[in-house]
Amino acid sequence: METPEPVLSLPDQLDEAASYIKRLQTNLERMKEKKDNLMGTERTNYASMSSCNGTTTGLRSPQIEVRETGSTLEVVLITGLDSQFMFNETIRVLHEEGAEIINASFSVVEDTVFHTIHSKVGDSAPSNGVARISQRLNKFVQDDNAF
Repeated sequence: METPEPVLSLPDQLDEAASYIKRLQTNLERMKEKKDNLMGTERTNYASMSSCNGTTTGLRSPQIEVRETGSTLEVVLITGLDSQFMFNETIRVLHEEGAEIINASFSVVEDTVFHTIHSKVGDSAPSNGVARISQRLNKFVQDDNAF
């Protein structure tokens, strides 16, 4: 007779999901590098490129914009190739604040990543939810820019 697995709380489930996504991203990057090596091309590692004045190319200060239309929220996050974790953190904040993710996408143009997240702020979110989400996300990006 099998013992049923313990039921994880929602925060624990989200932590497990975030860890799983990070492992998938790492595995995907490894597979892309392997594919490029097999095809005889090299992927550019933007995070390790340096310019003449000692600053790193490919590292860009993240920017975020939050737009509200009724109960719909659009978050546009612009990062460099080195800040993929910021997308995960943005999703985490939205979930913590009770927003339901409707759609998330990204586009890469040279060394810039454009993330767009559409979410719905429902009844489970506090009445000042949108303002609070916007404040938390902006603070998160500002704190990251400080380093």
